[in-house]
Amino acid sequence: MQAATLPITSGWLWIQDGFRLFKRQPMAMFFWSLMTGFLITVSYLIPLFGQMLLIACTPMLTFVTLSACRNIASGKPMLLPMWLEPLRDRETRRRLLALGLAYLVFCLVGGFIATLPFLDSLMSAINVNGAIDEVALVTAMRGPFITFGLLYVLISALFWHAPALIGWHRIKMSQALFFSMVACWRNKLPFLAYGASWAAIFFAIQMAGSFVVALGISPGAVQVLLTPVNIIVAAVLYCSFYPAYYSVFGVNYAAEN
Repeated sequence: MQAATLPITSGWLWIQDGFRLFKRQPMAMFFWSLMTGFLITVSYLIPLFGQMLLIACTPMLTFVTLSACRNIASGKPMLLPMWLEPLRDRETRRRLLALGLAYLVFCLVGGFIATLPFLDSLMSAINVNGAIDEVALVTAMRGPFITFGLLYVLISALFWHAPALIGWHRIKMSQALFFSMVACWRNKLPFLAYGASWAAIFFAIQMAGSFVVALGISPGAVQVLLTPVNIIVAAVLYCSFYPAYYSVFGVNYAAEN
């Protein structure tokens, strides 16, 4: 697989193309964004194991999202039975599940590596009676969070394009991880712009909510108002995955036509 090297402006173009895809079939992607939000919520009802299961299923969910976006880009209406069609092939399910388990292992190892150097400071937040000093714990957690964040950038680069490479191109997992890492490295500036743009968008939404609350509207009402906005923005985020993949590994992008 030959990955293209794109200019930094491509990061913002991926978001614009994602919005164009969303506008083609907004209800379909709104439905998918709602379903993924529901799955995330359900995962938190089962502490630890729910999050581990969600992480293991992430490549499958990513591949379903990419396949839906490819259908939308080619002009096919996304009917309800079509959502799970990419996973009907047994070999594809098996390979994506193996990728998900690898993703889970990488995240667990990353968490262990990020926590180990700060273990003494974390344990110092617990006194001899077993009581937790919340202020000390929050302070002690900063180091592990920052360290894991840096490690997760590398993990994300390994797995970012891997679901599409495995699901569509049928290449081995080791090759998919390598090609994904190379593609992300070649396009580190576009991905930096992509991440910064999304951070700015989500920050602007939160600031808008805080501003409305400052005007005297109750936080509960603001939350109700922002819920559909967050679902739509998440849907556009999911739609932007496809142009990010296709512009790196493809020739032309269907949503531009």
